[in-house]
Amino acid sequence: MKRFSLRRTSLMAACAFATLVGAAQAGTITVYTSLEEDEIKDYVAQAKKDMPDVTVNVLRLSTGDLGPRILAEAKNPQHDVVWGWALTNVMDPRISALLEPYAAKGSEKLDETYRAPDNKWFAATGYMAAFCVNTEALKAKNLPVPATWQDLTNPIYKGEVVMPNPVSSGTGYLQIAALLQSKGDDKGWEFLKSLDGNIAQYTKSGSRPCKAARTGEYAIGVSLAFAAMQSIEEGYPVKMVIPSDGAGYELEASGLMAASKNKADAQRFLDWTLSNSAATLYTKYKEIVTIPGVEQSKAAKLAGLPADLSSVLFPVDFAKSAKQRDAILETWRKAIGR
Repeated sequence: MKRFSLRRTSLMAACAFATLVGAAQAGTITVYTSLEEDEIKDYVAQAKKDMPDVTVNVLRLSTGDLGPRILAEAKNPQHDVVWGWALTNVMDPRISALLEPYAAKGSEKLDETYRAPDNKWFAATGYMAAFCVNTEALKAKNLPVPATWQDLTNPIYKGEVVMPNPVSSGTGYLQIAALLQSKGDDKGWEFLKSLDGNIAQYTKSGSRPCKAARTGEYAIGVSLAFAAMQSIEEGYPVKMVIPSDGAGYELEASGLMAASKNKADAQRFLDWTLSNSAATLYTKYKEIVTIPGVEQSKAAKLAGLPADLSSVLFPVDFAKSAKQRDAILETWRKAIGR
């Protein structure tokens, strides 16, 4: 039985990983991803059952760190598949140029919004912005539950709000990109600077703000819906708030590397990510599943996530978000970064 492995991101692991992929062999593929480690383990375990003759080696890096890694290796790519990475990053022309069109089995069932016209990527899952509000902390401080992004700028919340850093976090970037698109550049940056006055800290991870809020470290974590759903399911005093003035979202895209030396197995893996067995697992970790016919999870229902997400999601222009990403992050570093 061939083994499946999950590589961590320490320097030692990265070096071992580079040695491993240097000797590519049939039946072995290398996958780069920004999915969370706990979900990767579940997915890979299921893939092992469904494809026992394929070894999947995974390198997991944060959304902001994976791009530089791929670009640094552009002349000699070390992986076969990009899996579950922010669409705004995948649409970077430098990244897109490294991908080869492949129409994965099942991708034809996806709405056109969730697949590239040239078949260079498809997105089976996604995540959306939400506030994790610690109801006990707010009650103790006699503070109301915020309902909108605008509410978070109220001085009464100063030092009570934690938000992900958009430079390192895909969740952080989708939040500010959607706000800038909804308000326009001038008003958008004015708003973000106003919001910054209440932010206690910016975290590297998109889920970390929710974890900080659910333990009472801070009252409000500007995070993603799944982190709120998970916290509620686990019994924390958390209320999930979908901001009524627009919840940004991001799709998690996958694609085939043109330089892959094991394309047949890489294609099989991509097909698997759209399979019924994979789709069944997605609802355990995702608030957005684009595969038709997938039922909403119990955790989503318990948290109050609308069955029709189109009613709460801001209609993000992903092409615009991708094109402006570097400029937006540079402006954020200069105007707000800390």
